[in-house]
Amino acid sequence: MSSDLITISPEIQSGTPVFAKTRVPITILFDYLKNGDTIEAFLHDYPSVRKEQIIHLLEMLERLFD
Repeated sequence: MSSDLITISPEIQSGTPVFAKTRVPITILFDYLKNGDTIEAFLHDYPSVRKEQIIHLLEMLERLFD
């Protein structure tokens, strides 16, 4: 599976969902947020991820659980 938001491929991080066009697993974002870190801190540490990707992911999850 590949989209503008998430890529899932056995060749990238053994199939772990990553932010599209990066090798950054989306679970790392959730770890940051669970630990009280900000999105800005995540973006500082993972500059290959775009803020728009994070916002889109969070909005998608919000709709899913609404």
